Amino acid sequence: MAPPFLLCFFFIFFLLASRSIESQKHAAAALFVFGDSFFDPGNNNYINTTTLDQSNFPPYGETFFRFPTGRFSDGRIIPDFILKYAKLPLIPPYMEPDSRRYYKIGANFASAGAGALVETFQGSVISLQTQLSNHKKVVNRLRKIYGNIEASDTLSKAVYLFSIGTNDYASPYLITNSTNFTSTYSNSLLVKIVLGNLTTAIKELHKRGGRKFGFLNLGPLGCSPGMRILLNPLSESLGCVKEASLLAKLHNQELAKLLKRLAKQLHGFRYSLYDFSSNINHRIKHPSIYGYKEGKAACCGTGRFRGTFSCGGRRPVKEFEVCENPKEYVFWDSYHFTERVYEEMAHEMWNKEASRGTYNLKALFQ
Repeated sequence: MAPPFLLCFFFIFFLLASRSIESQKHAAAALFVFGDSFFDPGNNNYINTTTLDQSNFPPYGETFFRFPTGRFSDGRIIPDFILKYAKLPLIPPYMEPDSRRYYKIGANFASAGAGALVETFQGSVISLQTQLSNHKKVVNRLRKIYGNIEASDTLSKAVYLFSIGTNDYASPYLITNSTNFTSTYSNSLLVKIVLGNLTTAIKELHKRGGRKFGFLNLGPLGCSPGMRILLNPLSESLGCVKEASLLAKLHNQELAKLLKRLAKQLHGFRYSLYDFSSNINHRIKHPSIYGYKEGKAACCGTGRFRGTFSCGGRRPVKEFEVCENPKEYVFWDSYHFTERVYEEMAHEMWNKEASRGTYNLKALFQ
């Protein structure tokens, strides 16, 4: 019979080992983020680009971080809150040298200005195609450090979150600074190409082991302060750029159909689709219902609706104003939202009752 101290030692060892195994079983799923400025935590801080695609200067970040991080908001953005709900720490931008320490719990590849098309703001942003290449580097490193079995387990349990397409449709308006331009493609063909590139990305991630995906559809593109002033900068009452919003509506209709098809085609594919469009549109039109004082004008910028993209004074137009309380505004700058809006969106994405065949993000992380 073993001495009592040895029995005690074996009992403690067994208890610790059991707890270790249990903790691995219930470890939170990793989060891999792809997309544009709605999801970029500061990747564009590390690339050669212009301040039109950067926000690493005050007053960005003033609400939560108290300093500019590169997020296009006064504070946190949607992925930050999703990480909080998933009980994961904030993940640094992929381009930050220290980010490799976090690969086991995820990586954020999003780049402000990026689109599904390589041509969208080409040379100034990290395209979706390059974001996928960066994810491949993460996969290779995970396999090298943890081995194929553990890496594959991480990749299959991870959630892959997307916000992409806005810049593909908005960029022609922003480049020409006008609603009068001739498109190379018809609306239906452009949407088909954008969603075709997104489909390629999803299928590639599925091949790498991805099974759980989250998507935002596109907001009413023509209703941001920056787009409104393109109609008639001198008008006292500016509507939305209908052509841009119609493109977004067509994209959203086809995106919903695409995801249903992929759920049938791809083994184990599960997804969450958040109706960003309806929720943002309702806040813009009826801000007081949600406790906002202003739904059309930006907190930071200049000109009508503060629609001139000058927040921070580091862009071509240097003059800008900042509201006293960003929590009273839906829009933070000419094209992006306040932390309060992002938090409300993330909360709905996490908890919303899923429609048939879809999931909320909470379910995907379980």
